Amino acid sequence: MIQTKTYKFWFCTGSQDLYGDEVLRHVANHSKEIVEELNKSGILPFEVVWKPVLITNQLIRQTFNEANADETCAGVITWMHTFSPAKSWILGLQEYRKPLLHLHTQYNEEIPYDTIDMDFMNENQAAHGDREYGHIVSRMGIERKVIAGYWKDNEVRNRIASWMRTAVGVMESSHIRVMRVADNMRNVAVTEGDKVEAQIKFGWEVDTYPVNEIADSVASVSASDVNALLDEYYDKYEIILDGRDPEEFKKHVAVQAQIELGFERFLEEKNYQAIVTHFGDLGSLGQLPGLAIQRLMEKGYGFGAEGDWKVAAMVRLMKIMTSGMKDAKGTSMLEDYTYNLVRGKEGILEAHMLEICPTIADGPISIRVKPLSMGDREDPARLVFTSKEGKGIATSLIDLGNRFRLIINEVECKKTEKPMPNLPVATAYWTPYPDLYTGAEAWILAGGAHHTAFSYDLTADQMADWAEMMGIEAVIIDKNTSIPSFKRDLKLGEVFYR
Repeated sequence: MIQTKTYKFWFCTGSQDLYGDEVLRHVANHSKEIVEELNKSGILPFEVVWKPVLITNQLIRQTFNEANADETCAGVITWMHTFSPAKSWILGLQEYRKPLLHLHTQYNEEIPYDTIDMDFMNENQAAHGDREYGHIVSRMGIERKVIAGYWKDNEVRNRIASWMRTAVGVMESSHIRVMRVADNMRNVAVTEGDKVEAQIKFGWEVDTYPVNEIADSVASVSASDVNALLDEYYDKYEIILDGRDPEEFKKHVAVQAQIELGFERFLEEKNYQAIVTHFGDLGSLGQLPGLAIQRLMEKGYGFGAEGDWKVAAMVRLMKIMTSGMKDAKGTSMLEDYTYNLVRGKEGILEAHMLEICPTIADGPISIRVKPLSMGDREDPARLVFTSKEGKGIATSLIDLGNRFRLIINEVECKKTEKPMPNLPVATAYWTPYPDLYTGAEAWILAGGAHHTAFSYDLTADQMADWAEMMGIEAVIIDKNTSIPSFKRDLKLGEVFYR
């Protein structure tokens, strides 16, 4: 389901004609070599495309507008090999509408002490050429990423790769369409929000459909298609009957297979990439969608529970940003449930009624059918597993009434000390940084929700960069967080983003 364009990034080198054609040839050859080596490194997730050296107002403006018009261009990487008078960049930058990276590097790694002369100095001027360019971008108030370092350094290349995924997240954000099945849970505040402003800020289209319209799609799924998907389930997952009759158990699982097929066909037909459901309004559906939603998330759809469309869009966005990532560990919607407050063993048990994405699973995944008091329907089938260990980030996009804020908490996922045989849902267990108490206090002070969009594979910096490009506030809770400094950050945000 993760279907994105074959994105590319343009590499634009700035210079001027003060030093003649030979220097410009060197500049072009050097920037071509940098592009070729970046692409050959195997580190970057997307191709870099070299563009002719930019030395005039007209060419800069033309190139940036061509980048705007090219649907496969996800951003521009700029570098000033020599001095490039920054006023030449003003019109192009004013009209440019995509992510921008300023790579502050130079062709040579070391000063050639034995041979350096004024010709070399004039040709290799990135140390002040990039400062001239950087000044005008700052003066114009344009959001961009600045990465300084030698272009052959793998740390620099990894930072470029990381920014590329954020840039693709910015580009794909405007293609996210969320289908709301029914409405938000009654009287719940944090799942609400301004959908018009979300479309203005992020490009998200959030629409509502009557439950029975999608239920009709579910009802139209043929028995043969359901049986084929059931066979897949039984081949792929462990079956835990919990004493149920095998045939009765299978009928419950078949309901989820039919929901998965019906939902997916409806989403594809209507061109939606994320979905929300609400246990209080299930119409003619036989069960609360559980296993079906888990499978849809695994395929790349976003999901939010109880009508939480912001989480659904964020899960979809984060799945796009991690698409194709080698050794990815997974992305899912999660919810804070209950604490372990034993000193030295603190943590938060993360779960939901049913709908946790199996991409985060560690070890076997099983199907269980158990009663659920929420939803007033028959016992739903669900995938049950525990999550992987390792570092991740939990994010919450909230609507503060006059603006959005993205809250990002770095967390450490662990295994629980003991199994929980009577809890028939997928679970994760983590300790937030810097510790449970500080992390929880900071989260609450920032207004964070109980639902989160979680990923092992993205960093706090990537999501903060995304927020900056979208023009919204981002606050990070990490190992360096203290409550007094965090409160100051929130107060500064109130002033800056109001």
